[in-house]
Amino acid sequence: LSPSPALCRTRRPDSRRVTRPPIAMNTTTIEHFDDLLRIARAQPEPQRLLLVFASAGLPDQPSTRQQAQFAQAQGGTLEPLLCVDKKPAEIASFAALLEESHTLEAPLPQPWSLVFVAALGGVLHEEPSDAQVDAQLHRMVESIRGGMVNAYLPFNRQGQPVQLQPG
Repeated sequence: LSPSPALCRTRRPDSRRVTRPPIAMNTTTIEHFDDLLRIARAQPEPQRLLLVFASAGLPDQPSTRQQAQFAQAQGGTLEPLLCVDKKPAEIASFAALLEESHTLEAPLPQPWSLVFVAALGGVLHEEPSDAQVDAQLHRMVESIRGGMVNAYLPFNRQGQPVQLQPG
C-alpha cells in the first residue's frame, strides 16, 4: 500500500447506510474479501485488483438529522484516503491486507472504514498496462468522491461486503 500526496499513487510489485448481504457474481457469491481473491486468482487472464481505501465522515456543517444517521452508520460521506493496485498473488488474505494497511494509517487524518475493489483483467495473457491501471484508479477515486460507487465492491474492516444506500 502506498499513500500519495496526490492521493492516488500506485505501488507496483517492483518498485451511507451499511448492510452486509453477500454479493453475487454470476453464480458465485462473495461473502468475504477472501472469496474475491479466490475468484481473481482463478481467472484465465492476469488480474490487477484496484483498491481504494476510504473513510466515512460527515459533510461540513451537518444537520442534526445527518449527525444522528451517521451515529447509527446510516449516512455520511466517503473520502478516499489512499489507493493501490495489487496482483491477487500479492495479497495472501484479507487479514494480511488489513495488517499492511495499519502501517499507513498513522499519518492519515482518520482510519479507513471501507475498501472499494475493482478488478482489471488483462488481454491475451498480458497484464493491464501501468497507464491503464493508473487511469482506472484515478476514475475510481473521482467516482467515490462523487458518490458513484455502484461499479465497485465495498468491504468493511472485517472483510465483509457492504451495500451502500443513497442518502
